[in-house]
This record gives sequence, structure tokens and C-alpha cells, in this order.
Amino acid sequence: MNKANVSSVSPLETNVEPSQQTINDICEWEIMHGVAIKNSDGTARHCPFSLAPMAMKRHVFENLQTVTPLIAKLISRISEDHDYLQSSLVEMAKAEPFFGRLMELHEQIHGTHNAPLKAARQPLLLMRTDFMDDRVQGAKVIEFNGIAAGMGPFGQRAQQLHRYVKNQWPKEYNLWAEDKDGAAEDNACLTQLAQGIATAAHSVHAEFNDSKQPTFLMVVQDKEDNVYDQHLLEVALQEMGIRTVRRTFGQLSCQLSTGDNNRLVLQDIGGIDVVYLRAGYQYMDYFSPELAEEKCCHTLSQTRVFIEKHNVAVNATISQQLATSKTMQMLITMMPAEDFTRWGMSLDEATQIKRVLAAMLPINADTIHWFKTEAVKEEWVLKNQGEGGGHCVFGEQITERLEQLKDNEFDAWALMQRLYPHERNKPTLAVRDGEVTVVNDLVSEIGLFTAFYNDKPVTDFEGYAGYLVRSKPAQEHEGGIHSGKGILDSITLIE
Repeated sequence: MNKANVSSVSPLETNVEPSQQTINDICEWEIMHGVAIKNSDGTARHCPFSLAPMAMKRHVFENLQTVTPLIAKLISRISEDHDYLQSSLVEMAKAEPFFGRLMELHEQIHGTHNAPLKAARQPLLLMRTDFMDDRVQGAKVIEFNGIAAGMGPFGQRAQQLHRYVKNQWPKEYNLWAEDKDGAAEDNACLTQLAQGIATAAHSVHAEFNDSKQPTFLMVVQDKEDNVYDQHLLEVALQEMGIRTVRRTFGQLSCQLSTGDNNRLVLQDIGGIDVVYLRAGYQYMDYFSPELAEEKCCHTLSQTRVFIEKHNVAVNATISQQLATSKTMQMLITMMPAEDFTRWGMSLDEATQIKRVLAAMLPINADTIHWFKTEAVKEEWVLKNQGEGGGHCVFGEQITERLEQLKDNEFDAWALMQRLYPHERNKPTLAVRDGEVTVVNDLVSEIGLFTAFYNDKPVTDFEGYAGYLVRSKPAQEHEGGIHSGKGILDSITLIE
């Protein structure tokens, strides 16, 4: 076994480290339950995981359960305030070409300030808000994820995996769990997300004289490797009477049409009730080498415009993608709580949201001068608008990147106060590709899902829809399961 950072592990602990047979059994449990990543040759490997869950104070987690639906309600309303989106994001759109394209699509769908249009689509906001519990500041938002916010099914499976380990290998579990007596926090993320989608699908389907079962269209990337997370959702929806079909933007560009009463119709399938994007957050998702285009990615990005002009529930709408951008996060962070009343939020709701927002600053000449001469470099992280991991700059490298930026690129970036979450109070076993590593400094990122349809919560818990925990060694910058050193985890609550 590969052992790293084991200096604080006692001889007792190393003597009862799980056998390779035990690790193999747990990895096989993951594969059997769909917690896997697809390899390029079509085979599958288990998703990286921790042997036992993290501990979190009950009052901290319950506060996040309360405030996250408020954040989702705010984003839901901002995303439908089209004048505000166009006026507040215009400079960012000039600085960031991809978001410039999104703003063009937004104008096609919703018109301009002087000539507004009414889009036919119905907004379904399936959002994941990511937090870290900072050692000093407490739990703060890292980012909003409004498009392709995946791995909710894996979040539910991670809690089930840790329950399986606790029952099957209690000695090993009790040794490596951060708090063996903590109460496991149930996680019905897969079930709740499916329920939110099914609610929207049945609602739209009821508007048409259609005897077929409601149909859910999942827009995916070509050569997707995260298919099992998606198929878990498909199976859950099937149990609720919803059929799922999967297509890329390339396929959809020539397979969609308009049916009676402005219904979205998919070739060989029929009417579509919900469109769910697991793609569309980067230019590559709209690129096709077969299309000789004067303007790159034009044809496939127009597919989103076509979809939103129909009577169909959509996640993520162009508006939702704009409303969950890093720039919008910065604007929300910087505005006074009183300004939230524009979107029907009470002052109490606004204050609750403001408490969990970490400080953010725009990039301009004054900010750059301050950062170079006064700022403590390790207290900040530089972010652009990118999604999917690998878009953050840390420490002294921030100064280098700021010096490279041209004036017309400033608005594509923002500084955010860096968060330093609690490290676990004992070593943890991480398992990746069947190999075991002892990690002394594991930290966690907690993503809470919410589901809102037409601005109303559509889960059993006022919009809250479960959680996803990804943990990583503290010294690692990227904690994504696919794009970094992250591992699946779950939560036990302590008083």
C-alpha cells in the first residue's frame, strides 16, 4: 500500500489498517452501486473515496441547510431579472469571450432593455452551492453552480457507502472515522433531485394532449466519462415514470423541431418536457470540426436559443448560467443587504445570505496596486469565469497573473478571500484506483443542492435537495473528483 504523510499515525493504527481484500470489497461495492468513472476504453474504475466520514458541528450544517435555499431563491429571481443581467454583466461580457457569447444568446431569447421579449421556457433551477467551513470566519460560499451541477447521486451513494463500511468493518470504521459516535447525516440527494425534475416534467406534460410518458432530455458532452452519475439519475427518474434520453449539442442541432402548441420535439422520440444541461459551460461543448463556421461554435450554441423558445422546463437556462457567474457572485457579495429587496427578499433573508458570502473584489488598477503593495498574498485567490475546475490562481502566482492581464481583460476576473477549512482531527484513509493513502491534513468542501421550479421549491425540504462532500489534502489546490485530488466523502454531525 502507498502510505503518505503517516508521521502522526500510531503503531496501533497502522496495525489495523484495512486489508487489501477489504479495500477491494469496498471498491467493488462502489462499482456495483454505480459510483464509478468511465475509462476511455469503455471500462470503469471506482470513484475515489474516504474510508470514513468527516465530522461537522450540527449547528453549522443546519445553518447551511437553512441559508442555501434562500440563496437559490435569490439566484432564481436574479436570473429572471433580464434588464439587471444585461446591465450588470455587460463589462464582464466584453472581457470574457464565452460569456460575451452567452449575453448574445440572452438577448436573442429575451430581447433588449428597449425591446423585451418573453421566452417560452420554464426555469428549473437545479443548483449546487459550494461551501468551506473556514477556521476563523466559519462556513462561507466558494461558488454557485447553476449549470451541469453534477454528482448529487454520488453524494447520496457516499453516505450509503460509509454506512456499509460501518456495518461491515466496524473496527476499521471506528478507528478512521473523525468521530465514530457522530450521527450520520442522511442524504437523499439523488431522490430529491429526481423528485424536482419529475415535478417539472409532469407539470409541463400536463399542458399537452400526450398519452406517452413524460420525457427528460439530458444534454451531455461527447465522450463523457461521468456517465454513471448521470445514469443513476436516469434510473431514479424511470422509477417515477419519466423516460430519459441523452444527446449531445451536435446531435440536437439537427434533431429538434417545433410541435403543436410550441412543444419541443425530438426526432424519433416525440415531445420533450424537461431539458437538463450537463454540458454547455465551455466553448468546447459547442465546437464541431464537421461544421465550417465563420463564427466558431455558432450553430451548436444556437441550439440553446431554439430550446428556450419552446414550452419546456430547462436547467440551466442562459439566464441561470449568467446569474451564477463569478461576477454575479461578486456583485451580490459587494451590494448592501437592503438591495436584495429588489428581488423580493426580506432584510432578514438578505442578512442570512450576506453572512455566508466571503469577501470579493473587482480587478482594476487600484486593486492591482493594493494587492502588489499591501495584500497578504496567501489570504486571496484569483478567479476567472471558468467552470469545471482548474481556473483559480493562488499566492505569489496571483501577482504574476495580474501583471499579465490587459486592461480589457480585468472584468473577467475577481479576487476572493481565500478559505482555510478545518483539517480533520485525525488521519484519514483515502482510496484511489484501489490504492490506499493515509492523509493527515484532509479538508472538505460541502456542496448543498437546491431545486426550484418556476421560482418555487420542489423538494420535501423547502428546496434543499441533499449534499455532496469532496475532500482533499489541504496542500492541494484542486479538489474536484475529475479535475483534482478530491475524494468522495460524507458527513457525521456532532454537537
